[in-house]
Amino acid sequence: MRKTIFLGLCVLAAISLSAQENIQWRGDRTGVYKETGLQKSWAAEGAKLLWNYDGLGEGHSSVAVSSGKIYVTGLTEGKGYLYVFDLTGKLLNKKEYGNEWDQSYNGTRGTVTIDAGKVYLISGVGDAVCFNESNLDIVWKKNILADFKAENIRWGICESPLIVGDKLIVSPGGQEQNIVALNKNTGAIIWSCPGDGDPAAYCSPLYVSDQQVPQVVTMMAKHIVGVDVATGKKLWSYENINRTNVHPNIPVYHGNMLLCTSGYGKGSVMLRLIDGGRNVEKVWESSELDSRTGAMVKIGDYAYGSGDANKFWFCVDWKTGEQKYKDNQLGIGNVIADDGMLYCYSEKGDLALVKATPVKFDIVSKFPITLGTDQHWAHPVIYKGTLYLRHGNTLMAYKI
Repeated sequence: MRKTIFLGLCVLAAISLSAQENIQWRGDRTGVYKETGLQKSWAAEGAKLLWNYDGLGEGHSSVAVSSGKIYVTGLTEGKGYLYVFDLTGKLLNKKEYGNEWDQSYNGTRGTVTIDAGKVYLISGVGDAVCFNESNLDIVWKKNILADFKAENIRWGICESPLIVGDKLIVSPGGQEQNIVALNKNTGAIIWSCPGDGDPAAYCSPLYVSDQQVPQVVTMMAKHIVGVDVATGKKLWSYENINRTNVHPNIPVYHGNMLLCTSGYGKGSVMLRLIDGGRNVEKVWESSELDSRTGAMVKIGDYAYGSGDANKFWFCVDWKTGEQKYKDNQLGIGNVIADDGMLYCYSEKGDLALVKATPVKFDIVSKFPITLGTDQHWAHPVIYKGTLYLRHGNTLMAYKI
């Protein structure tokens, strides 16, 4: 009996370790990492640069991490490439996977997702690709725009695929096949949902598992939508319109509450899932909290992020939307969090370490990112005491 219990604990520990080893879009899609013992301040010149790699090509995708290997994509001469590095920055492998987005704000978009020995991505031109993790051989590939009769969007599909069990969830935005579940091993369709027939909106889907009806939630061009993950049935939708049909920020979920944030004249709305997840109701909204691509994080009873037209960093009460502060001493950008600190990466190229407190926007340390090319849009990633930051052509690793 004791041997059985011991083996069971070992299995649970292995599962826990495996989960921690797999870093996908914004860590676990929340933007809140789970490491401890990180630095609470940096030297005057900034965090220590451990290594950098110049040669990724164009792109805004972040890194993913699995089993001590770093995965990131880039565009070179019209083609997309998947790069694999070890933790010292040594390039282990590189694989071309086909055409990539080169029409405006060129480069790769969505971060790859790694699951059970396979690597998945969706390119800016709509190719869903599954690679063998060990050698990067392509297992299957299909174009979700052509296959599901959808049109590409103004700045190219930007989505990190979501995996739930054997399902790979994607949002092509077709009139009839709007949100789709594919078999992750073969690419075959499992179900499709017509949703509200909206085009895609650059949003990566989120899995909400703690409702009576477990569901996928995403933002399409004009609606926030909840879909039964088992059947593909649309459970609910909430109209959510801005002037560009662009909603890139993944919703933030906790305790039946969904915080959905957009720029371009929209702002934030907090929805509450009711009836076991079969419907939603509005709790609060804010026109000021209008993050465009920077996303939000929830720490304790508060949400943190920056605006767009409202060029401030904000802290709001999670339950009420009451504004605790707004501050413009740092340019707007994206945010992740870990160990009681915010890591704020400004579109002007500054990386700031900020205390996660509702009292004030308390910048402890800040330094400029001088390596790399083009826009400062890729979200930082934390893994084993190192912060990985992609700026266009360059991948950097900082000791934190």
